[in-house]
Amino acid sequence: MPIRSMTGFARVSRSTPQGELTLSIKSVNHKGLDLHLHMPVELDSAEPALRSALRKRLTRGHVQVMVHFKRAGGNSSSIVINEPMLRAWLDSFRAAASQFGLDTQPDLNQALRIPGMLESRAPEASTEDLDAALLDAAAEALAELDAFRIREGAAIEVEIRQRTESIADIVRRMEAIRSRALPHFQHRLRDRLADLLAGASLDPARLAQEAAVLAEKSDISEELVRLRTHATQTEALIAAEGETGKKLDFLLQEMNREANTILSKTGGIGELGLALTDLGLAAKAEIDRIREQSLNIE
Repeated sequence: MPIRSMTGFARVSRSTPQGELTLSIKSVNHKGLDLHLHMPVELDSAEPALRSALRKRLTRGHVQVMVHFKRAGGNSSSIVINEPMLRAWLDSFRAAASQFGLDTQPDLNQALRIPGMLESRAPEASTEDLDAALLDAAAEALAELDAFRIREGAAIEVEIRQRTESIADIVRRMEAIRSRALPHFQHRLRDRLADLLAGASLDPARLAQEAAVLAEKSDISEELVRLRTHATQTEALIAAEGETGKKLDFLLQEMNREANTILSKTGGIGELGLALTDLGLAAKAEIDRIREQSLNIE
């Protein structure tokens, strides 16, 4: 399964007997799935099914769904008389005329001026038909959005692979420099042991332990092995299924930690140390660029 970007956009329109329906979906990166739906009230009944359809296709991202519905001209609202209210008014008018002995007839014009006597009513529409049209439009929009996100994801994958290849190359160059720098590491280790032994008598076991600690702090072989391994894991991860973005973020943290450790160990060994430092900084720059891309991976 190809990796997907969390950035995408899709818009779909549907013509129905009731009017024109337009649905758009816009998504950007987010740590989880954050859905925001904006719909007209006549389509509220379709919201649960629409949310369910979105969750089936999307796992991460800030997603905005905009639904617009424009009624057809022949289905525009009409003005009607509130018959129960008019009937009650007529009954009250005639009762009052009879009670007070008045010879008069009701004036319809006056009755129609009474607030609420005239009502604006929209034509009856099939909610089920509108809901079905909306969900059909949503299915098409989600397919378009998915294609958009796959295209964006393919571009991200190309860049990440280039960056991991660059990191692997940096590791090879650092390993070559390390082999030349071993005498410098050993010299620094001897100096530190001499400082440790100056004017003191240590137990042989304690001395061996301290020497092992100093040796570990002076060499970068293990960090280079782990950094190369993480670069290989990165390429395998972006080819795997699942929530790649979250897994990749954790792996990049480990890579950055190894690069920082390398930088902390390469000081004080002259020009070779400076060369290792430059390469360590270059590795960190590549890791940061991968992280920038990974933030947009689903």
